[in-house]
Amino acid sequence: MRKYLTNGAVLSSVFGAVGVLKATKQGPRDWRLALMWVSWGISVAIAVGTVIEDNKEQDAIER
Repeated sequence: MRKYLTNGAVLSSVFGAVGVLKATKQGPRDWRLALMWVSWGISVAIAVGTVIEDNKEQDAIER
């Protein structure tokens, strides 16, 4: 779990949610808001996937 919490890509994507939350509270509810949430979700998925792949590579190197 620590490898996810200390990874820069994961941290930046999670902190990116702050902007999306602000836009959700204050901005208009239109297709752009939905697109912001989708893009945030994709960025979190990519960051987590990168951590998983890095972990697999490290395990392969250690063997």
